[in-house]
Formats: sequence, structure tokens, C-alpha cells
Amino acid sequence: MAHRAGNDALKVLICGGGVAGQALAFWLARGGHRVTVVERFPALRATGAQVDLRGQGIDAVKRMGLLGVVRSKLVDEAGVAFVNAKGKARATIMANTSGRGRQTLTSEYEIMRGDLVRILHDAAKDDVDYVFGVSVESFDQVDKRVTAHFSDGSSAEFDLLVGADGQGSRIRRAILPPGTADPYWRVGIHMAYWFVPRTATDTNIRDTYNAPGGRMIMRRSHNPAETQVYFVLREDSTEASAVHREPVERQKRFWADRFRDAGWQTGRFIDGMETTGSFFSQEVVQVRTNTWSKGRVALAGDAAHCASPYSGMGVSGGLVGAYVLAGEINRHAGDLPTALANYDTTLRPFVDEIQGEVKPHLLRLGMPLHQLGIDAFHSVAALACFLRVPGLVARFSKEDRGGDWRLPAYPEAAA
Repeated sequence: MAHRAGNDALKVLICGGGVAGQALAFWLARGGHRVTVVERFPALRATGAQVDLRGQGIDAVKRMGLLGVVRSKLVDEAGVAFVNAKGKARATIMANTSGRGRQTLTSEYEIMRGDLVRILHDAAKDDVDYVFGVSVESFDQVDKRVTAHFSDGSSAEFDLLVGADGQGSRIRRAILPPGTADPYWRVGIHMAYWFVPRTATDTNIRDTYNAPGGRMIMRRSHNPAETQVYFVLREDSTEASAVHREPVERQKRFWADRFRDAGWQTGRFIDGMETTGSFFSQEVVQVRTNTWSKGRVALAGDAAHCASPYSGMGVSGGLVGAYVLAGEINRHAGDLPTALANYDTTLRPFVDEIQGEVKPHLLRLGMPLHQLGIDAFHSVAALACFLRVPGLVARFSKEDRGGDWRLPAYPEAAA
């Protein structure tokens, strides 16, 4: 870890121990600052489904010196197949493992979220203080100090507070100007996932099945014992948006009712949902706000700029954002207003690019309402794969999903 003169070393509090929070802690500690991470869960939240790295996210991990250990934990997912009700593949798009171009639907770097969180935590833990089972309930700003009030009744002062507390961020709600519009940009799609026991027919190809009614089921297997199941629903309704805040049993009933007649392996998946310990339900949204900081409080990761799963850049965006925020703080430790302003102006073009990758009309084409639309989608996909279009496009593309934006150089935190 680098060491700073006493006047330049900042005391920083990060609220949230997920991907963005851990990466930010790593870079700030590398820059010589005193960093505390508070996480409301009682232990490291090393759970969740499969995620991937793409474009600038791969570069960010490489600059951390962690690409080798990430490679050692990758999930074996060779590609994506679009299957019919009998489970027969109509089209298959393989991962681009050429080392050039852009990633396909399956990235060359597929990893379980929990493994990535553990990797980041192991890299930062020796230089960062962690407090589990505690959250920031409120905070006050006076002059150049932020006083955080914690859920255990204690309080402490910091030079900077960073909300890395996800798309539902409480820190973001506290700093948005009164009357600010809802920061969520909705696409009319909902998703639930859970784990079920793996069977002999579950291969290393991710199966994607469409059912009438704008319904999609994905199956992907991340280890010899478990398979991930995703139910995805195209629906604009108050009930669908509200159910994610209901008790888990109510959420499960909602998803079972919507998918019970979908066909394929739905019965197996619903049975597994009843007993799983890993169920999660969410609305697919982006967080779009012009406010990433106020005074000495800033936002990072999904709290600032959630790009949604359909961008393919959610985790990569969090890693890149943490790198830029820490880089500007390390460069301008004695002038936080400049650091936070530069964070915004430097990162905003990248965020606009990855959020712009999500186009609702294209998502709707991939989730037809009627069987005729599903058949047409399969026919077009099959022809494209026969002509090797997806692989050629990926291999010869000059840019991945983050466009031509490049990570800035921040020598202040160099190893």
C-alpha cells in the first residue's frame, strides 16, 4: 500500500461491500487512504448468480493485478443456445475466445458474483477496515467533515462518504435534490433467479427458451452440482413492479403463476424454486441521475449508474466507475470538489455509452408475445448462426460494449 503525508490521507467510509465497494476500497487503500467499509449483511455477501466481465471491465481487473486469479475461477460456459419446447437447439452462439474483437452473449470471462466479491475482498482486506452487520442510517455534513450515524447507534466522522449500496441506494435518496424525478429508467421487464440441482442433461451451453406471453427461461450450470434458473417476464403492470418488495413466498407465487404453463422444463424449475435458498426477484431498471455527489458524499457503482443486466456491462461498469472515482480522489486528495467533478466528467461518457446499449424495442423482439414471433426469431437466429454471422461480427469488431472510451492512467495508485 502507498503511504501519504498526514494532511493528504483521507478517512473514507464506503457504504456497501459489493463489487463496486470492494474495488473502490482496493484502489483508495492503494492510494494511501484510511478506508472503512460497512456492509449491512452480517458477513461478506459473497452470493449471487453468474456475472461477466467485458471490455473496459477486463482492463480494470488487469490493472488491479487480479486477472490471473479471476481466470482461475471462471465458469465453464461455452455459449448460448436458443431451444424449442422439446429442448432442441435452434441456434447456438459460441463465446468469442479469440482474444480480439468483442464478447458475444457469453463472455470469455464468466464468473460467479460470489467468487468475484471474494477475490476483491482478499485483495483489499489487509489494508481496509470492514464492519459487517451495520448500515449507515443517516449522515450530516459540516464544513469538510461528514458524520455518519450507524444502525448500531454509534457515529463517526469521515472526510468522504461513498454510497456503493446498489440500485436501491439509501445514500442516493439522501443527496438527490428535493423534487428530483424517479432515477429509475424502466424497460418493462422483470427477472427472478434461483439455483436447482444439476441433472445429467444440463450442459455447459446456456439454454434460452421463449414461451408465448413475453416469457423467457434461461438455464446455465456453474458447477457439477448446481444449475441457475432465470425466469424473465415482459410485463408492464403495477403488480409486476410491486411484487419485488413483497415477502419471498408471495414473489414465488407470482412467478409460478406467470410461468406454470410455459412448457419445456418449467415444472422442474418451479419445483426447485419452492425449496431453493437462493431466490432473488427484481425489476430490470437503469439508474439515471445527474447527481453523483453532493459535498463530501459521492455515489459509486449501481447506486450512481446501474446499467441493468441487459447492458452486459453492469459489473464491468461498477469496476470501471470505482477505478475512476478512486483515481480522481488519489490525484486530488487535497481538493475533493475537483476530484468529484472530474469523476463525473471523466466517467459520464462511458456510462452514457453502456446505458445506451439497452434498447427496449430490441429486447421486445427477443421476447415475442406470440408463438409466430418466437418461430420467426428462431428462424432468423438459425440462419445467422448457419452463416456464422455472430462469430464474425464479434471477432472483427473494433470495440466492445463500452465503445472506444479508454481507462485513464492514474499513476498515483500504481503498485
